[in-house]
Amino acid sequence: MAAEQTSPEVASTLLRVKGLRKFYEQRRWLSRRRFVVPAVDGVDLTIARGTTLALVGESGSGKSTLARCLVRLEEPTAGEIWYDGKNLLLLSRAELRPIQGQIQLIFQDPAAALNPRLTALEIVVEPLLVQGRGTRRERRERGLALMEKVGLLSQWAERPAAEFSGGQRQRLAIARALALEPRLLILDEALSALDLSVQAQIVNLLLELQASRGLTYLYITHDLSLVGHLADEIAVMQRGRIVERASAPELLRHPQHAHTRALVAAVPRLETLTPGQVAP
Repeated sequence: MAAEQTSPEVASTLLRVKGLRKFYEQRRWLSRRRFVVPAVDGVDLTIARGTTLALVGESGSGKSTLARCLVRLEEPTAGEIWYDGKNLLLLSRAELRPIQGQIQLIFQDPAAALNPRLTALEIVVEPLLVQGRGTRRERRERGLALMEKVGLLSQWAERPAAEFSGGQRQRLAIARALALEPRLLILDEALSALDLSVQAQIVNLLLELQASRGLTYLYITHDLSLVGHLADEIAVMQRGRIVERASAPELLRHPQHAHTRALVAAVPRLETLTPGQVAP
Protein backbone atom coordinates (compact mmCIF):
# COMPACT_ATOMS: atom_id res chain seq x y z
CA MET A 1 0.00 0.00 0.00
CA ALA A 2 2.81 2.43 0.88
CA ALA A 3 4.25 2.09 -2.61
CA GLU A 4 0.90 3.13 -4.09
CA GLN A 5 0.85 6.28 -1.98
CA THR A 6 4.20 7.64 -3.15
CA SER A 7 4.21 9.62 -6.38
CA PRO A 8 7.22 9.73 -8.72
CA GLU A 9 7.31 13.53 -8.49
CA VAL A 10 10.34 15.66 -8.96
CA ALA A 11 12.07 16.61 -5.72
CA SER A 12 11.32 20.31 -6.17
CA THR A 13 7.52 19.87 -6.10
CA LEU A 14 5.83 20.18 -2.71
CA LEU A 15 2.17 20.20 -3.80
CA ARG A 16 0.61 18.65 -6.88
CA VAL A 17 -3.12 18.63 -7.57
CA LYS A 18 -4.38 16.38 -10.37
CA GLY A 19 -7.88 16.46 -11.84
CA LEU A 20 -9.46 17.80 -8.65
CA ARG A 21 -13.24 18.11 -8.71
CA LYS A 22 -15.75 19.23 -6.12
CA PHE A 23 -19.40 19.05 -7.11
CA TYR A 24 -22.40 20.06 -5.02
CA GLU A 25 -25.91 18.75 -5.44
CA GLN A 26 -28.60 21.41 -5.25
CA ARG A 27 -32.35 21.41 -5.62
CA ARG A 28 -34.39 24.17 -7.15
CA TRP A 29 -36.97 25.83 -4.96
CA LEU A 30 -40.30 23.96 -5.00
CA SER A 31 -38.79 21.22 -7.13
CA ARG A 32 -37.68 17.69 -6.36
CA ARG A 33 -35.19 17.64 -9.19
CA ARG A 34 -31.56 17.90 -8.21
CA PHE A 35 -28.76 19.33 -10.31
CA VAL A 36 -24.99 19.33 -9.94
CA VAL A 37 -22.95 22.50 -9.45
CA PRO A 38 -19.24 22.07 -10.31
CA ALA A 39 -17.42 24.37 -7.86
CA VAL A 40 -14.02 22.91 -8.81
CA ASP A 41 -13.90 21.19 -12.17
CA GLY A 42 -10.74 19.27 -13.08
CA VAL A 43 -8.04 21.50 -11.58
CA ASP A 44 -4.36 20.63 -12.10
CA LEU A 45 -1.65 22.66 -10.39
CA THR A 46 1.81 22.30 -8.88
CA ILE A 47 3.77 24.42 -6.43
CA ALA A 48 7.54 24.12 -6.09
CA ARG A 49 9.11 24.20 -2.65
CA GLY A 50 9.89 27.66 -1.33
CA THR A 51 7.88 29.47 -3.99
CA THR A 52 4.57 31.31 -4.15
CA LEU A 53 1.72 30.48 -6.50
CA ALA A 54 -1.06 33.08 -6.66
CA LEU A 55 -4.48 31.66 -7.50
CA VAL A 56 -6.54 34.53 -8.87
CA GLY A 57 -10.21 34.65 -9.75
CA GLU A 58 -13.47 36.43 -9.16
CA SER A 59 -15.83 35.59 -6.32
CA GLY A 60 -17.49 32.25 -7.02
CA SER A 61 -14.70 30.97 -9.25
CA GLY A 62 -13.96 28.06 -6.90
CA LYS A 63 -10.75 29.34 -5.30
CA SER A 64 -11.84 29.00 -1.68
CA THR A 65 -13.48 25.63 -2.30
CA LEU A 66 -10.19 24.40 -3.71
CA ALA A 67 -8.37 25.66 -0.61
CA ARG A 68 -10.83 23.89 1.68
CA CYS A 69 -10.33 20.67 -0.28
CA LEU A 70 -6.56 20.92 0.12
CA VAL A 71 -6.84 20.99 3.92
CA ARG A 72 -9.69 18.44 3.92
CA LEU A 73 -12.33 20.81 5.26
CA GLU A 74 -14.19 19.67 2.14
CA GLU A 75 -13.93 16.20 0.64
CA PRO A 76 -13.20 16.32 -3.11
CA THR A 77 -15.59 14.56 -5.46
CA ALA A 78 -12.67 13.24 -7.51
CA GLY A 79 -8.98 13.80 -8.19
CA GLU A 80 -5.67 13.56 -6.36
CA ILE A 81 -3.83 15.78 -3.87
CA TRP A 82 -0.13 14.92 -3.65
CA TYR A 83 1.85 16.55 -0.85
CA ASP A 84 5.56 15.81 -0.53
CA GLY A 85 5.13 12.64 -2.58
CA LYS A 86 2.07 11.29 -0.76
CA ASN A 87 -1.51 11.20 -2.00
CA LEU A 88 -3.42 12.75 0.90
CA LEU A 89 -6.71 11.24 -0.24
CA LEU A 90 -5.35 7.71 0.29
CA LEU A 91 -4.06 8.27 3.81
CA SER A 92 -5.85 7.15 6.97
CA ARG A 93 -6.77 9.72 9.62
CA ALA A 94 -3.80 8.63 11.72
CA GLU A 95 -1.43 9.00 8.75
CA LEU A 96 -2.94 12.33 7.78
CA ARG A 97 -2.77 14.01 11.19
CA PRO A 98 0.99 14.85 11.26
CA ILE A 99 0.83 16.05 7.66
CA GLN A 100 -2.10 18.37 8.36
CA GLY A 101 0.13 20.32 10.74
CA GLN A 102 2.45 21.01 7.81
CA ILE A 103 -0.35 22.64 5.78
CA GLN A 104 -2.00 25.66 7.38
CA LEU A 105 -4.88 27.76 6.07
CA ILE A 106 -5.13 31.48 6.92
CA PHE A 107 -8.53 33.03 6.27
CA GLN A 108 -9.56 36.48 5.06
CA ASP A 109 -11.14 37.62 8.32
CA PRO A 110 -8.95 36.85 11.34
CA ALA A 111 -11.62 38.32 13.64
CA ALA A 112 -13.97 35.49 12.64
CA ALA A 113 -11.26 32.82 12.77
CA LEU A 114 -9.81 33.80 16.17
CA ASN A 115 -11.65 33.44 19.47
CA PRO A 116 -11.98 37.03 20.77
CA ARG A 117 -12.12 35.83 24.39
CA LEU A 118 -8.71 34.18 24.24
CA THR A 119 -5.55 36.15 24.86
CA ALA A 120 -3.03 36.62 22.08
CA LEU A 121 -0.70 34.03 23.59
CA GLU A 122 -3.51 31.50 24.07
CA ILE A 123 -4.44 31.87 20.40
CA VAL A 124 -0.88 31.33 19.19
CA VAL A 125 -0.19 28.24 21.32
CA GLU A 126 -3.62 26.59 20.92
CA PRO A 127 -2.46 24.32 18.04
CA LEU A 128 0.42 23.09 20.22
CA LEU A 129 -2.02 22.37 23.05
CA VAL A 130 -4.38 20.45 20.75
CA GLN A 131 -1.49 18.38 19.40
CA GLY A 132 -0.16 17.79 22.92
CA ARG A 133 3.23 19.28 22.13
CA GLY A 134 5.56 20.54 24.85
CA THR A 135 5.05 21.53 28.46
CA ARG A 136 3.10 24.62 29.44
CA ARG A 137 6.34 26.54 29.87
CA GLU A 138 7.69 25.35 26.51
CA ARG A 139 4.47 26.35 24.76
CA ARG A 140 4.57 29.79 26.37
CA GLU A 141 8.18 30.35 25.32
CA ARG A 142 7.42 29.27 21.77
CA GLY A 143 4.30 31.42 21.63
CA LEU A 144 6.19 34.52 22.77
CA ALA A 145 8.95 33.83 20.24
CA LEU A 146 6.39 33.51 17.44
CA MET A 147 4.68 36.74 18.45
CA GLU A 148 8.02 38.51 18.31
CA LYS A 149 8.75 36.91 14.93
CA VAL A 150 5.61 38.42 13.39
CA GLY A 151 6.15 41.84 14.97
CA LEU A 152 3.89 41.63 18.02
CA LEU A 153 5.29 42.79 21.36
CA SER A 154 5.58 40.22 24.14
CA GLN A 155 3.83 42.59 26.57
CA TRP A 156 0.70 42.17 24.45
CA ALA A 157 0.59 38.44 25.16
CA GLU A 158 -2.19 38.66 27.76
CA ARG A 159 -4.39 41.04 25.78
CA PRO A 160 -7.61 39.54 24.34
CA ALA A 161 -7.74 39.26 20.56
CA ALA A 162 -10.70 41.65 20.41
CA GLU A 163 -8.40 44.54 21.40
CA PHE A 164 -6.09 44.12 18.39
CA SER A 165 -6.39 45.95 15.08
CA GLY A 166 -7.11 44.13 11.83
CA GLY A 167 -3.45 44.05 10.85
CA GLN A 168 -2.41 42.86 14.30
CA ARG A 169 -5.03 40.10 14.23
CA GLN A 170 -3.69 38.94 10.87
CA ARG A 171 -0.21 38.81 12.39
CA LEU A 172 -1.68 36.74 15.22
CA ALA A 173 -3.23 34.38 12.66
CA ILE A 174 0.15 34.00 10.96
CA ALA A 175 1.91 33.34 14.28
CA ARG A 176 -0.71 30.72 15.13
CA ALA A 177 -0.26 29.08 11.71
CA LEU A 178 3.51 28.93 12.27
CA ALA A 179 3.17 27.19 15.66
CA LEU A 180 3.23 23.69 14.15
CA GLU A 181 6.15 24.56 11.84
CA PRO A 182 4.24 24.23 8.56
CA ARG A 183 5.86 23.99 5.17
CA LEU A 184 2.86 25.18 3.16
CA LEU A 185 0.69 28.20 4.00
CA ILE A 186 -2.57 28.70 2.13
CA LEU A 187 -3.60 32.36 2.35
CA ASP A 188 -7.26 32.63 1.37
CA GLU A 189 -7.90 36.34 0.69
CA ALA A 190 -5.74 36.96 3.76
CA LEU A 191 -4.85 40.53 2.73
CA SER A 192 -8.12 41.66 1.16
CA ALA A 193 -9.70 43.25 4.24
CA LEU A 194 -6.59 45.25 5.22
CA ASP A 195 -5.72 48.80 4.21
CA LEU A 196 -2.85 49.36 1.79
CA SER A 197 -0.17 50.20 4.34
CA VAL A 198 -0.99 47.12 6.44
CA GLN A 199 -1.09 44.96 3.30
CA ALA A 200 2.46 46.07 2.50
CA GLN A 201 3.62 45.23 6.02
CA ILE A 202 2.09 41.75 5.88
CA VAL A 203 3.55 41.08 2.42
CA ASN A 204 7.01 42.04 3.68
CA LEU A 205 6.52 39.76 6.70
CA LEU A 206 5.51 36.86 4.44
CA LEU A 207 8.54 37.43 2.21
CA GLU A 208 10.85 37.51 5.24
CA LEU A 209 9.36 34.28 6.61
CA GLN A 210 9.68 32.62 3.23
CA ALA A 211 13.34 33.62 2.98
CA SER A 212 14.20 32.50 6.52
CA ARG A 213 12.08 29.35 6.73
CA GLY A 214 11.77 28.19 3.13
CA LEU A 215 7.97 28.37 3.29
CA THR A 216 5.77 27.63 0.31
CA TYR A 217 2.67 29.78 -0.27
CA LEU A 218 -0.59 29.35 -2.12
CA TYR A 219 -1.90 32.92 -2.19
CA ILE A 220 -5.59 33.06 -3.10
CA THR A 221 -7.03 36.42 -4.12
CA HIS A 222 -9.45 38.23 -6.40
CA ASP A 223 -7.16 41.29 -6.45
CA LEU A 224 -4.14 41.45 -8.73
CA SER A 225 -2.70 44.62 -7.20
CA LEU A 226 -0.27 42.82 -4.84
CA VAL A 227 0.30 39.65 -6.81
CA GLY A 228 3.37 40.93 -8.63
CA HIS A 229 5.07 41.70 -5.32
CA LEU A 230 4.46 38.31 -3.73
CA ALA A 231 4.01 35.59 -6.35
CA ASP A 232 6.48 33.70 -8.51
CA GLU A 233 3.70 32.26 -10.66
CA ILE A 234 0.03 33.07 -11.20
CA ALA A 235 -2.83 30.73 -12.07
CA VAL A 236 -6.16 32.25 -13.10
CA MET A 237 -9.36 30.43 -12.16
CA GLN A 238 -12.75 30.87 -13.78
CA ARG A 239 -15.89 28.80 -13.20
CA GLY A 240 -13.99 26.10 -11.37
CA ARG A 241 -11.19 25.70 -13.93
CA ILE A 242 -7.65 27.01 -14.41
CA VAL A 243 -7.75 29.02 -17.62
CA GLU A 244 -4.19 30.40 -17.64
CA ARG A 245 -0.91 29.98 -15.78
CA ALA A 246 2.44 31.71 -16.23
CA SER A 247 5.23 33.42 -14.32
CA ALA A 248 3.97 36.51 -12.51
CA PRO A 249 5.80 39.09 -14.69
CA GLU A 250 4.81 37.30 -17.92
CA LEU A 251 1.14 36.95 -17.05
CA LEU A 252 0.77 40.52 -15.77
CA ARG A 253 2.50 42.01 -18.82
CA HIS A 254 1.14 39.66 -21.49
CA PRO A 255 -2.13 38.02 -20.37
CA GLN A 256 -3.41 35.56 -22.97
CA HIS A 257 -6.88 34.49 -21.85
CA ALA A 258 -9.76 36.96 -22.16
CA HIS A 259 -10.68 36.55 -18.50
CA THR A 260 -7.09 37.24 -17.44
CA ARG A 261 -6.96 40.36 -19.62
CA ALA A 262 -10.15 41.61 -17.97
CA LEU A 263 -8.72 41.05 -14.47
CA VAL A 264 -5.49 42.85 -15.36
CA ALA A 265 -7.34 45.74 -17.00
CA ALA A 266 -9.49 46.18 -13.88
CA VAL A 267 -6.48 47.13 -11.75
CA PRO A 268 -5.47 50.79 -12.25
CA ARG A 269 -1.74 51.39 -12.71
CA LEU A 270 -0.89 47.76 -12.06
CA GLU A 271 2.79 47.42 -11.15
CA THR A 272 4.57 44.33 -12.41
CA LEU A 273 7.39 44.19 -9.91
CA THR A 274 9.21 41.04 -8.98
CA PRO A 275 8.65 39.54 -5.52
CA GLY A 276 10.23 41.43 -2.62
CA GLN A 277 9.84 44.97 -3.94
CA VAL A 278 6.80 46.15 -1.98
CA ALA A 279 7.29 49.34 0.02
CA PRO A 280 6.21 49.43 3.69
